[in-house]
Amino acid sequence: MGHKIAVYGASGTTGRFVLAELEKRGHTALPFGRAQATADDPAALDRALTGAAAVINTAGPFAITAAPLLSAAERAGVPYVDVAAEIEANADTFARGASIPAVPAMAFFGGLADLLVTAAIGTWTSADSAHVAYGLSGWQPTAGTLAAGQVSHDRRAGRRVRYVDGALSYHDAAPPTLTWEFPGGPRQVIGEFSMADVVTIPSHLNIPSVTDYMSVSAAEGLRSATPRTEPESFVVDVRVRSGSEERRLTAAGRDIYAVSAPLAVEAVERLLSGRFHGTGVASAGAMFDAPDFLAALSDVIQSRHCS
Repeated sequence: MGHKIAVYGASGTTGRFVLAELEKRGHTALPFGRAQATADDPAALDRALTGAAAVINTAGPFAITAAPLLSAAERAGVPYVDVAAEIEANADTFARGASIPAVPAMAFFGGLADLLVTAAIGTWTSADSAHVAYGLSGWQPTAGTLAAGQVSHDRRAGRRVRYVDGALSYHDAAPPTLTWEFPGGPRQVIGEFSMADVVTIPSHLNIPSVTDYMSVSAAEGLRSATPRTEPESFVVDVRVRSGSEERRLTAAGRDIYAVSAPLAVEAVERLLSGRFHGTGVASAGAMFDAPDFLAALSDVIQSRHCS
């Protein structure tokens, strides 16, 4: 039986993908945006959530929208999911906590890598490091991505961020460029290209160092901010290391914005059907059975263990 799911930011790129995914799965979307309810209007947000079983927040910058939407979800007593890629906004959500089940960064950046690392670590209770390499064929960012990125850039005064020794740290050092051996062959990547993974993964896994890498072609596309014309293909290669041992899991697919929709909607379905762990704010890997979640999305995300 379908549910009524509120979608904030429904007119944006990711929001439209979420609406289509909800319809595909037999749910009724309750779309709304800033024209109906701005983030600083609690009463309007409450009206927008009337009758909703859950809310998916796709409207960045999440530094502005996440806390108000999460508060509205608490008042309505419904689960909250967002697709935030902003490092600081996600850190704020985890620090805030919630009285309802809430999953931030349930998207390509943040959620997918967290699921992959959680599945890869398996029975290990800890690891020395996690490495997440993004082999994107390119990146044509949406206006929302650029706006959210600027907010994060301004919040950290243009500094870079990394997760080492169990904590986020900010620095001005130039990032390294190196070669990453993806399953399909080597690619040039930029190291310490930190994404929301540096918040989601260590939020529940005992890993003191999390490092992201981004293909040079994608980083150049992000910098040039070329208008979006066609979707990119992607490979996400995660390696979890403990001493001399390494566990590796790779996922592949197409369109980093489109794939965020099944990730977010699958999360909502699991929250509404009781297939989750605990309550409060938790990342995808902590809230759900990671291998089972990935298997459920095998039509859009092809994952496999690598030797």
